Parts: sequence; C-alpha cells; structure tokens
Amino acid sequence: MTINKLLENQKNLFWFLQLSGWLGYGIVTWIGAKAHEVPSAYNYVIIVMVVSGFILTLGLRYLFHFCITLKPFITALSSILSCYLVTIPWIFSKNLAIYYFYKGGWYPDSLFQYLGGITASFYIILLWGGLYFGIKYYRMLQKEREATLKANSIAHEAQLKMLRYQLNPHFLFNTLNAISTLILETDTKRANDMVSKLSNFLRYSLDNDPMQKIDLQKEINALQLYLDIEKVRFEERLELVFDIDDQASVGLIPSLLLQPLVENSIKYAVAISETGGRITIRAQKKGDRLQLEVSDNGPGVELVDGEITASRGVGVRNTSGRLEVLYGDKHSFKLSNLEPTGLKIEIHIPFEADR
Repeated sequence: MTINKLLENQKNLFWFLQLSGWLGYGIVTWIGAKAHEVPSAYNYVIIVMVVSGFILTLGLRYLFHFCITLKPFITALSSILSCYLVTIPWIFSKNLAIYYFYKGGWYPDSLFQYLGGITASFYIILLWGGLYFGIKYYRMLQKEREATLKANSIAHEAQLKMLRYQLNPHFLFNTLNAISTLILETDTKRANDMVSKLSNFLRYSLDNDPMQKIDLQKEINALQLYLDIEKVRFEERLELVFDIDDQASVGLIPSLLLQPLVENSIKYAVAISETGGRITIRAQKKGDRLQLEVSDNGPGVELVDGEITASRGVGVRNTSGRLEVLYGDKHSFKLSNLEPTGLKIEIHIPFEADR
C-alpha cells in the first residue's frame, strides 16, 4: 500500500500528522536548546512537552468535534477557549518538568510560577487548532467537490441516455406502422422480413451503451441494419451513397450517432417524394478532426439562425444535444440547405481512435 493511499483515510491522515507534527516540534525545540548550549537535562523537559502535548491535543480534537457542529461564531469562540483550556495543563506539566529535571527539584512558591510562559504555549496550541480546522475544512471542501462532480457525472450520463433512448420510440412508431400496413395488405413475407430486421437492429441498439464510443465502421454497420428495415418500406425509392475515408473509418464516435440524422432525411426527403430520394453519408479525417456529413436531395428545410424549427427534426436536435454534452465547445454541428434542393448536416469532432 502506497503512502498516498494510506493517507486517503481521514483517521490515518490525522495520526500521521499528529505524530510527525509533535515529533517535529520536539526536534526543533531540541535543536534550539543545543544552539543556546542548554544543559542536556533539558532533554527530559522536551520529552515531557512532546508527550503531554501529544496526549492533550488528542483530547482537544474531541472538543473540536463538538465545536464544529455549532454556529460559525460560536465555533470560533469555543475553539479558542478550548485551546486555552488545554494550554493550562500543558504549560503546567512543562514547568513542572523544568523545576524537577532542570532546576534540581526546586519547586515554585505559587501556582502562578507553574503557569509562567502560558501566552507563548497558548500560541502553539492555537496554531495546532488552526492547522486542524484548516485541514478539516479543506477535506470537507474536497468531499463536497467530489460529490458535486459525481452528481454532475450522473446527471451528464442520465441526460445522454435520455437523448439517445428518446429516439427509439420515434423510430419504432414508424417501423411498426409500416409493419402494420404490410400486414393489412397481406404482404406477410415482407412484414416478417421487417420484423426480423427490426429485432436485429434493436438488439444492437440495446447492447450498446449511449455513453460508449465505437468505430465509425461499426456505426456504419449498425446503420446498415436500420437501412435494411427502411429498404423493405421504400425499396428502390431509397438511394444510398457512402463515401467513407479509410482513416476516418477507425475514428471513434458516439454509438448510433448517424441513425437519427439518416432517419430525418428519410422522413423529410424520401418518404414525401413519389420518386424517393438520395442520402449521402461522408466521413474524412482532417488533421486532428473527424468530419462527418449526412446530406439528402429533398426539399430542404426552413432554418432559423442555423437551427431547425421546433416542430421538426427531433432526431437532429437530440443528436446536437448529445454532442454538446459529450464534447462541449470542442465540436461543431452545422445545418445548411443545398442548391438546388436538399439539406446537409456537418459534424466536426476531435479524432479519437483505439488503434
């Protein structure tokens, strides 16, 4: 076990600091005594100071446990008072040791002589208390920060899952509606084929965590599962063009990122046209960026400040939201109309790869 791991425990940290702190105090006091050529008998006094200080501050720690639960002003006042109360027996034991070991057994005439030098000793105990509260509050702040980060991480993950899984009902509605239509038309073979392909796609969808990133090539393979379903609906009316650069194919992207964008193109470019439409998917690596593009030759869409209107493009908005949560300002998501017709969606994200 490393020292860092050992000190992560609050109790271990206290004992380490308590032992090293009082040992350090004893060494510094001993060096000071040597520098002033104090007789060696004073070493016994130092030992008494260190041992009694060590024991008394253990009691002070428990007083602080009570003080810290009070209101801030009361905490400060009661802590200072506690330090003073602990100083009295500490200076008493120190002076008693001086008189017994260092001054040959001479005893003072009054109690006040036993308490001589209390102010300087009080400052030392007060310093111990200040360090204790400083470390205590720092660790409390660290715990609060860790709790906040953990809460943000959980909220972050929940938001991503909500955005991803919100797409499934939308897609399922379209697919089940198509299956229902095929059944009504007694085209059971195509309906059965569509159910089988839907099962494969949903299995893939559920097996992949929305927090996970996958190779672009795997994303294209998953997209093919989805497009197999749509091919049953549209047959030759759906034209697909893939232009995937070899370097880009190993780039990592959020799982099922492209499916809602392609679904949007199918809904607004292919489904509404008697002759169908064409969807183009491009990807290339440029420097440290992965550039993705999904475009169609449909009628385009009305854009307001580069955004799709609220009544359309649930999948597009959710995809944009996922990217915002995952990449922040390290990504770009741009929509633009093509000439003479069509819509283009461009995504730029940092290039990452497993290999």
